Amino acid sequence: MAGIVVVFDFDKTIIDLDSDNWVIDELGATDLFNRLLPTMPWNSLMDRMMKELHEQGKTIEDIEQVLKRVPVIPRVVPAIKDAYAFGCDLRIVSDANVLYIETILKHLGIHDCFTEINTNPGYVDEQGKLRILPHHDFHHGCSYNTCPPNMCKGLVIERIQASLAKEGKKRMIYLGDGAGDFCPSLKMKEQDFVMPRKDFPVWKLINENRHLIRARIHGWSDGEEQQHILLNIIKAIIIEENQFLPDECKFQTTIPINAVHDAMPKALPLPVPY
Repeated sequence: MAGIVVVFDFDKTIIDLDSDNWVIDELGATDLFNRLLPTMPWNSLMDRMMKELHEQGKTIEDIEQVLKRVPVIPRVVPAIKDAYAFGCDLRIVSDANVLYIETILKHLGIHDCFTEINTNPGYVDEQGKLRILPHHDFHHGCSYNTCPPNMCKGLVIERIQASLAKEGKKRMIYLGDGAGDFCPSLKMKEQDFVMPRKDFPVWKLINENRHLIRARIHGWSDGEEQQHILLNIIKAIIIEENQFLPDECKFQTTIPINAVHDAMPKALPLPVPY
């Protein structure tokens, strides 16, 4: 095992849009959603929308079929498979919900690449209606207003970090796009890497607060760039720690091993203090 943990956000990091909006739009409930949006927190609203869709005759099967045609960021699936083949421990931390994420990952054939999915719980009740619950109590205590009331990803990362210390895994790579990915980025340590999606909310927050980020920062714009940067970071860590690359990995990526350090993307420079 490489001793590397790669943590992915889900919406706009693996799939190329917001899964909640995708389901609502595809099932024709956008107008109702927009009317209710100002009246309650997002997580509570999604639970309410599942009730409304159920009353309109939409089934779990209808939702699953919509999820199976969700647009996926190009090159992300092979990047995940390659990272898994390198022996990385892959996890998801997302403000979506477990039914959406598991349905999509299984459809893409990458569900078993992940050891853990941290997200809002959901279940199908006795009436066949999807219920969506908050991951955290609405008073989770995080001091950053970038975290929604139902989930602080920073608290999730702290729990993961505590478990990694016991397992002997030393390095973490975090990929995300949204404002909710800023708090976990702050939890990354000097030996870690943060991969924010360029020109998305977390990119802006990190650029405005670089003095708070201890990890090395490598931005990405699309799936090809995400794959290239992620795999080069993984290879560089493995070489740095004098571990051998698994033979099967040598045939799954097109980046020469002896060019890792030349190809390694440069971390974003910290602003010069005045």
